[in-house]
Order: sequence, then C-alpha cells, then structure tokens
Amino acid sequence: MFERFLAFRYLRSSKQEGFVSVIAAFSLLGIAIGVATLIIVLSVMNGFRSELLGRIIGISGHIWVLPATPAFQDIDGTLEKIKKIPGVRGAHSTIERQAVLMNKGQARGLQIHGMSLEDIKDRSVIAKTIKLGRLEDLDEGKVLIGRRLADQLQLNPHDKVTLLNPEGNQTAFGIVPKQKTFEVAGVFEIGMTEYDKNVVFMPLQTAQNFFKMENTISNIEIFVDNVDYAAKYASLIGAAIGHDYKILNWQHSNSPFFQAVEIERDVMFLILTLIILIAAFNIISSLIMLVKDKTKDIAILRTMGATRGSILKTFFMTGASIGIIGTLAGVILGVSFTLHIEEIRQFLQNVFGVELFNPEIYHLTKFPAKMDIREVFMIVGMSLGLSFAATLYPAWKAARLNPVEALRQ
Repeated sequence: MFERFLAFRYLRSSKQEGFVSVIAAFSLLGIAIGVATLIIVLSVMNGFRSELLGRIIGISGHIWVLPATPAFQDIDGTLEKIKKIPGVRGAHSTIERQAVLMNKGQARGLQIHGMSLEDIKDRSVIAKTIKLGRLEDLDEGKVLIGRRLADQLQLNPHDKVTLLNPEGNQTAFGIVPKQKTFEVAGVFEIGMTEYDKNVVFMPLQTAQNFFKMENTISNIEIFVDNVDYAAKYASLIGAAIGHDYKILNWQHSNSPFFQAVEIERDVMFLILTLIILIAAFNIISSLIMLVKDKTKDIAILRTMGATRGSILKTFFMTGASIGIIGTLAGVILGVSFTLHIEEIRQFLQNVFGVELFNPEIYHLTKFPAKMDIREVFMIVGMSLGLSFAATLYPAWKAARLNPVEALRQ
C-alpha cells in the first residue's frame, strides 16, 4: 500500500529533508537510549534488593523470637509450637553476642553467631560459600571466619585466634574479660562485606560455654515459606507461644534500608522516563517540520484521490516507525547490557584502572542485576505509547490540510 511506501520514503534522508531526518534520527536514538537505560537501571535496582534481601535473611532468618525475661524458660517446647505453624520451614536455636578477636597485636570487634552444625549445613548461603577449609571440620573449639577478615588478618584454616568475651568474669578487682583460643576451621565468602568482615560462626555448645549461657540461647531464628508475609507469620507465632516473648521480623529490622532502595528505584524510573518523553517531543517537532516541507506533496496526493485517512495513516506510520525501531533497539541494547553487566564492569576496570564498584560501600562483591520481564514489557508499552501519541497531532495536521490553499503557496 502506498501509505507504507511514503512513510518509509519520508524516513530516508535527502537534500531537501536532511535536517528533518537528522531530528528523526536523534529522536530514534533518544528513545533507544531511554529504553535501554530504564531496563538496565531497574534491573540493577532489582538485583541490589534481591541480593541483599536473600543474603541478609538467608543468614539471620526471617523472624526472631527473643525472651522477655533474661533467659528462655522452655526452649524445646517453644520450638515445637513454632514448627507446627503452617508455612514455617524451620526454627533454630542461636546465640548472638559481641566479642573481640585478637591476632598478632590486632583487635577486631565481631558478631558471634552460635548455631548447631546441622543448622549451619542447612543454610546454603553459608554452607555453599566455604572457600578455604571444610565445614565438616567445625566442631568444639573451632570457628568459621569471613574471607575479608581472613585476608586482613592473614588467617588460614588451622590458624589460632583469641576471642575476648567483654562480659567476662566477676573478680575482686572487677570484671575481667574472658578469653579463649580457637582454631580456624574454614573461611567463608558470602559476598556481603558486613558479614565477610565482621561475623564469626561457631558451634552452639561452644558459644554457650564461651558466653556462660549453659542450657539457654539468645534467640530463635525462624524461616518461613513467603518472606513477604513475615509480619503475618509473626502474629501467628505470637499467638502460638504466648506473650512472654518479643517477636521481630526482617521487615522491621531492615525496613528503612529497603524503603530507601524502593524510593530510589521509583525516582530513577521517573527521571529516566523523561529521556523517552523528550525523544517523543522530538518526534512531534520532526513530523511537524516534515508536514510543512511536504505541504505541496500532500496537496497533490489529495487531488489525485488520496483520502484524509490515507494521509493521516502515512504520517502516523512515519512517526510510529521511529518509536518502534528506537524501542526495539533500546530493548536489545538494554537486555544485552544487563545480561553481561559484570563482564562489562570488569572490562572497564581493567581498561581504565578505576574501581567502578566498591564492595565496602555497596556491601556486595559483584555487580547485581535481575531483569524482570514484566518491567521490560511495561517499559516497551510506555515507550510505544508515548511515541504513538507524539505522532497523532502532526498526522492530524497533515490530514487537515486544504489542497487548494496548499497549492497556492
């Protein structure tokens, strides 16, 4: 059909329409860059949230039960009640305390996690990240340390470290910190700086002896089927075990952090959408200029029998083609970049010798990206919608031209 032929003919540059074609090219480029940037940024924000959420709650659990009294009264009974609640995948006894690690004249404040060996093996985020040593070697008098802590203190499996319990022992001269020497059984690398540098795991019995907590624990860590409903599960747990406990969930503990990530994601979406909007305005300006330049051509077509609908369709297809090609190019660029973002980062770092992603700041060792196909379709729909809307006025203006007056000009 001749409308399609004319539409693609108007997209090609010629001496008369060179400037118009340049504007159209920039419009196409703007749409492509906007779509690609939106896909990349949203994927990276999704990746950050997913990685941080998975690793934070993968280590510390989804819900925590703490005693309202100084110590748990009935640990086994409480655990049984919790495990019977539908949707609860596991409940584990843990000890979490602060300690100081001493090695070769250096001192580091640490978070000690005391858990049974079976519980540690069940947590893949720990069990599958052992880089040095063996998890099976972890027993009484041994500990697991993070890769960054091991690198900073030059520690390896079978090395000895000294831990100080600040609570210590009461003597006639006051409280004397309790210290004990432990052997490094293995080195883990979870991928989060906070854990790889500041957390040490040890067997539950060892932690109970070291912190003088025989036959008791500091809290119960609970894992549920759906982390988004942690608050609902917390209510069910509270109803099952009574009011003698304090119940927290990951949403309470980390809500400011994850809310900040969500707000930043939404703001970035709005800002980057402006790129596509500006490109859409360029489509309007380029088509208006094209209509003005093709006034006599439109008049001749009308006198030859072309209907207003045909003229409108021609210029609509011209503008829509810019939007479709730009959107398609943006999707290809954005998806390709997202799928290889870590390789691209490594390449740029090697070429320019600059660290583009500091693990100390972002708490992750790799650049995360998680593409959501629904968001990709949403971006495509928005881009095409803005592009098509931008063509309506110029196409309507071309269709409304009076052929007699146009030929007189």
